[in-house]
Amino acid sequence: MHENEWLEKRLAYIRGLSAPNEQQRLLLMLAQLPQPTPNDRRKLGVLIRAEKAAERALKARADAAKVLNAERRAIRKARDHELYKAAGLMGVAGVVDRQTGRLNVDAGLLVGLLMELSAGTLPDSLHRETLKSRGDAAIAAREKKNKTNQAG
Repeated sequence: MHENEWLEKRLAYIRGLSAPNEQQRLLLMLAQLPQPTPNDRRKLGVLIRAEKAAERALKARADAAKVLNAERRAIRKARDHELYKAAGLMGVAGVVDRQTGRLNVDAGLLVGLLMELSAGTLPDSLHRETLKSRGDAAIAAREKKNKTNQAG
């Protein structure tokens, strides 16, 4: 893009601004002079370079924002995936109806049990090893069923 084309587009952009800054107002004024003096042309050149630098800085900030947003989106996606996996485990256990997503057990009971599990205070009468082996078997059966469904 030639200097004049860029300047015309930038001037149109600046005219469209509701509140151009002082530098932009001076650029507009100098660019509209019918016969600028050598001093005016020098000032115009300086202002054009400054405006181009401001344009590049704005683009760089926008690019940085895109990178940050993409990073945040990736983190959110990974978090959501882990939550979906946890919800899937609830379905494997039969706690959640896989068709409707509704709980098959009392919500208070479920939360209380999960709090005890998280705190590590489940009673010994629940036989952790037995529960773990049953859970691992149910997960393995579900994964095998999913692989069979995907292959077929």
